[in-house]
Amino acid sequence: MKIICIGRNYAAHAAELGNEIQKDPVVFMKPDSAIFRQRDAFYIPDWTTDVHYELEVVIRINRLGKNIEPKFASKYYSDFTVGIDFTARDVQAELKNKGLPWEKAKGFDQSAVLGEFLSTSDYDLTNLNFQLKKNGELVQDGNTSLMLHPIAQIIEHTSKYFTLKIGDIIFTGTPEGVGPVSGGDVLEGYIEGKKVLHVKVK
Repeated sequence: MKIICIGRNYAAHAAELGNEIQKDPVVFMKPDSAIFRQRDAFYIPDWTTDVHYELEVVIRINRLGKNIEPKFASKYYSDFTVGIDFTARDVQAELKNKGLPWEKAKGFDQSAVLGEFLSTSDYDLTNLNFQLKKNGELVQDGNTSLMLHPIAQIIEHTSKYFTLKIGDIIFTGTPEGVGPVSGGDVLEGYIEGKKVLHVKVK
């Protein structure tokens, strides 16, 4: 199982970090060891002082595929959720300044939090509201209609380079409102008002 992630997929988020918008999706990967399995809490690593939350819509691939056309993309996933792409922003900034890959800042252990998966048959993923609350306060409020690269295009683009396999996870990008976490914070993710994700930070 692999975790494919899309960066800079919402214009407002790219702007808040001072990043240029790219013609093609920005793709990076997380190892499967990044999946959050410690259900009690997310522990901030001791090698970073600036971990940020990034809430994203996440799809799970349900069939083998390569070079998938956009018109067939919806056949390759049937459930989805929201997830948090935890990012060591200080480490990422240092790596970016040196022109180096981001994996240490994005792919560390427990950095990919997944919520409860829902059936795509019950939702319109082209116009989906999703939110993140931090300690009860709304901090991210996104809608998939604002994606620069919709899910069908993401599947087309990524499957050109990587064979998609059953169980693969795709994080589709975060809207604006990302920010730091501290010990004691509680993060809650929502899809159309339904809470599907809950994680404590320590």
